[in-house]
Amino acid sequence: MAPLLDSLPLLLLVAGIGLAIAEALIPGAHFIVLGVALALAGAVGLLLGPAASPLVLAALVLGFGAASLYAYRELDLYGGKGVARTRDSDSLKGETGRVTERVTPEEGQIKLHEGGFNPYYAARTMRGEIPEGTEVMVVDPGGGNVVTVEALEAIEDPIDRELAKGRDDDPIDRELAEDRETDTEEI
Repeated sequence: MAPLLDSLPLLLLVAGIGLAIAEALIPGAHFIVLGVALALAGAVGLLLGPAASPLVLAALVLGFGAASLYAYRELDLYGGKGVARTRDSDSLKGETGRVTERVTPEEGQIKLHEGGFNPYYAARTMRGEIPEGTEVMVVDPGGGNVVTVEALEAIEDPIDRELAKGRDDDPIDRELAEDRETDTEEI
């Protein structure tokens, strides 16, 4: 049993290096956290020599595992805070983008501004058509890679209506609007 305990730190070191290599071959598999924890625990175990009991090694693996997980999340090696995460279709509602191919009720394509890894989506409109280059908003994410969009200029929300209503009721705004109309008539 003693020879096995003597080789335990070496086994941890080799396993950690193996997992780090596996992460290099299969990026995103998250082997790196455990690989770093095992490799560091094994290296410290080799330095400690006979004082590296299985309990000490287990504590080292847990400690280095927690530290490497924290570092992994903070460094976000796979592309910016939250960018590499897959989004569900419901999170697309309200996203804005630009039409890359004319959108009709039957066909079209858009590119979302915050669309993730592949920001291009097949798009449809409820009525009419939206020409290429128009800014759009997703009104129904659908559930697949086909979204329903409306042109931003056609979307009017309750806040815009209240602001417009307030402007119509305000005598100063009415006077300014009349002045603008008079100025344009003179030109």
